[in-house]
Amino acid sequence: MALLAAVFAIGVLAGFLNVMAGGGSLLTLPILIFLGLPVAVANGTNRFAILVQNGAAIWSFHRQGHSELRAGLGFALATVPGAVAGAWFATRVDERVFRAILAAVLVVAVLGLVVPRRRGRPSDDSGWRRVAAIVAFLGIGFYGGFIQAGVGFLIMLALHQLLGFDLVRTNVHKVLIILVFSVPALIVFVATGNVLWGTAVALAAGNAAGGVMATRVAVRGGERPIRIVLGVALLLMAVRLVV
Repeated sequence: MALLAAVFAIGVLAGFLNVMAGGGSLLTLPILIFLGLPVAVANGTNRFAILVQNGAAIWSFHRQGHSELRAGLGFALATVPGAVAGAWFATRVDERVFRAILAAVLVVAVLGLVVPRRRGRPSDDSGWRRVAAIVAFLGIGFYGGFIQAGVGFLIMLALHQLLGFDLVRTNVHKVLIILVFSVPALIVFVATGNVLWGTAVALAAGNAAGGVMATRVAVRGGERPIRIVLGVALLLMAVRLVV
């Protein structure tokens, strides 16, 4: 019981990080592995928590008047084929490959965040930038299905840099996109027996609570708190990978 309570508490922090910026799974995945779960089981168990967390975050954003269901659905669906392939690959990949890809994503995320955001009108979201974003989401879907940890940073880069969305709107889209591709990814992990359900439920409850708290901070505080949390999350990622 004490162990599940600890998992719940970790989930609250991870859920807050995931919705505000990303990288919460970089906290939960190592802890699940430390608790003795094989990499694939830890990955699958974490997926259930992510699914519940993002469902709760979408509900909370909607209640606060921020709903991007129609606008974000096209981007979300573009991630699904890659997510299925990535999840299947995750059940078979060597742990060293897992870590190497994660390190590479951190570098890309840091580079993307230091590039100034383009400025343009919402109508400029159409055309080649939107096509480029959809192509990017195909690759993001594979990574999300494969590792999940840090995928929020990649989605934020695509929406923030390619399409010029502000960070609040970016977060609303992000939770929808992750929710959609998490469904087929989770199905793959469940079908291969890689979910520990008791731990998954405790983690999901914590993630959902943290995610709802994050939506309220994001909506009320605008971009500033998101940038602060994003910077802290990236620093934590860097430290974790170095350690």
